[in-house]
Amino acid sequence: MTAASPGSSVPSAADRQPPAVVVTPPERGTAFGRIPVTKVSPVIEGGAYPAKASVGEAFAIRATVFREGHDAVGASVVLTDPEGHVSVVPMHPSTPAGFDWWAAEVVLETEGAWTFRVEGWDDPWETWVHTAEIKIPAGIDVALVCTEGKALFAAAAERAEASGDAAAATLLRDAGTALDSEQQVEDRLEDVLADDVRAAMAAHGPRELVSPSPDYPVFVDRRAALYASWYEFFPRSQGARLDPETGRWVSGTFDSSHERLEAAAAMGFDVVYLPPVHPIGTSFRKGPNNTLTPGPADPGSPWAIGNVEGGHDAIHPDLGDFDAFDRFVAKAKSLGLEIAMDFALQASPDHPWVTDHPEWFSQRADGSIAYAENPPKKYQDIYPINFDRDRDGIYLESLRILKLWMSHGVRIFRVDNPHTKPVDFWAWLTAEIRRTDPDVLFLAEAFTKPAMMHALGKAGFHQGYTYFTWRNEKWELEEYLSELTTESDSFFRPNFFVNTPDILPTFLQWGGRTAFTIRAVLAATTSPTWGVYSGFELFENAVLAPGREEYLDSEKFQYRPRDWQAAEESGENLNLLLGTLNAIRREHPSLQQLRNLHFHHAPHDSVIVYSKRSGDDVVLTVVNLDPLNTVESEVYLDMEALGLDPADVFLVHEELTGQTWRWGQRAYVRLTVDDPAHVLSIVQPGRRQLATPVTEAAEVGPDPEPSADGPAPAATTTGR
Repeated sequence: MTAASPGSSVPSAADRQPPAVVVTPPERGTAFGRIPVTKVSPVIEGGAYPAKASVGEAFAIRATVFREGHDAVGASVVLTDPEGHVSVVPMHPSTPAGFDWWAAEVVLETEGAWTFRVEGWDDPWETWVHTAEIKIPAGIDVALVCTEGKALFAAAAERAEASGDAAAATLLRDAGTALDSEQQVEDRLEDVLADDVRAAMAAHGPRELVSPSPDYPVFVDRRAALYASWYEFFPRSQGARLDPETGRWVSGTFDSSHERLEAAAAMGFDVVYLPPVHPIGTSFRKGPNNTLTPGPADPGSPWAIGNVEGGHDAIHPDLGDFDAFDRFVAKAKSLGLEIAMDFALQASPDHPWVTDHPEWFSQRADGSIAYAENPPKKYQDIYPINFDRDRDGIYLESLRILKLWMSHGVRIFRVDNPHTKPVDFWAWLTAEIRRTDPDVLFLAEAFTKPAMMHALGKAGFHQGYTYFTWRNEKWELEEYLSELTTESDSFFRPNFFVNTPDILPTFLQWGGRTAFTIRAVLAATTSPTWGVYSGFELFENAVLAPGREEYLDSEKFQYRPRDWQAAEESGENLNLLLGTLNAIRREHPSLQQLRNLHFHHAPHDSVIVYSKRSGDDVVLTVVNLDPLNTVESEVYLDMEALGLDPADVFLVHEELTGQTWRWGQRAYVRLTVDDPAHVLSIVQPGRRQLATPVTEAAEVGPDPEPSADGPAPAATTTGR
């Protein structure tokens, strides 16, 4: 040790301490809080865009919440509604254990802009419970543990009393007193950990070191954003006729299309979607089957918008005028239908924009305006818009067009090819509409790369077309549907159209009438929103050429009047099935949700089994994916997903036929080409009076030995 110099002073103990370290709390959202809250979801692009929800839709808010050491933590969701009212929803630990995952299921009942945050906090009560359950039975520090418990109960009783919950305050004081009773200490512990005491502590117990996440946006749309059945038809074909004197077609009109509205309503559809109703260009007009040689009376493609009679703000004179359109919208409304209009931002070479705003289009090296192409397809009759030229002019004109049609009662728009326009344009446009008219909905017709489809959903589209059209095998259906319902559900709502004027799926080309039934059942029972293009109900499947997915004599390029009455009289249609499916969807809340899909096991590769559950309402669907052959299979049910115990025997009601059977965890089905699907509701006691008797054994399958494929039969199981 070095001695102090003569005359120097010896430093004191305080002087020998290192300088104090001042810790300033980090800004919220830039670092871990005192109780770390991470991986919050649903959060879209860091909170730049709101997550999707709709009125009455159940969805999960999740986060990872943890802390140092072994003390307990808790977590809550703090919700703020559009009026600024705050509510708190407790979160619960989620599986698998050990990952510190927390979740809460919420249902928001008010339309508009909400926010949520997750708060993690120190939970002295649960820490005490854990300690007490270990130490008291072991006789360790019993008096001290009881003293600590009494303090927690006393403080909680004061909070309960302050909040006006007198019953809870009394219960909590009694629990504190019980820790001093003459009972055996183990009996005292049992009393103070009773369910009612735990519930009171959950409501009024201590929450310390509260650490909030940032606030994140959620927009709650009206119900039709999530749940609706769509029907598409061309008004020009409804009532169209060939004039025998002139040999020319006479177009159908809005007024002649009222009967088709009535038919759509009778089949239980909610939304009628119209292709573009504007004047059609004459330059490079397409003839039948997309040929370049139209006849003088060929109507052309409605997507080649604009001629001397007007553009996007005009109506094709063959269809009628704005008064006729208003009558059409009013008729739809009287039937409980909404009209969805096509919004196609493109122009024919004859559109007024081409003359008035040539800067809105791209010019090629030879000075010509570039037409639309999707090689090998060419659309010489359509000019795409260049959104990087006169940005403000294009943006404001688009908004003006939408506002015009909104003023005539249109509140839903199906947007043609949005993936060929900038994502930031759609983000701006949908935000502008939402700011003034939040009930207006947009469907993205974008069959393209996943990144773009997802970006459009994040930017503001309420729904999107999907790859469902091309998913036919069991494994790919399960994989894709799982993605839509658990991975992209917070920003992408699927609309399952079974066919479109552009797409005749291969499955419908070779699978016969059974294929139409299979696809309708799949679409209607997996997605809360689905759609049908007219002609599907008549089993139309004539293809343009082998290997193509285009209709022969496509309605895009010619009039296609259909003899609906003859089809009705002959029964050669799917009207009954479509109406039944839509009625089932209306009756069962579980089919009106997206995120509740659960797959069960069938060993047969062509049998897919899935359920949807909302509260006590459970619908179980079994579909034969092979339209050419009868299949037989066992079905092994995940009873917990159905809200049942493994040993339960229960009734299933076949919604398509009205039959009822007794099932258990293990069942048998036989699905034929005439009857390829079961849509089964699980009968809860007291919920349904059965109109038909229970069938004990319509067709009983073999009773195999237990195998690795599933559990042994819990009871006699029957199927058709």
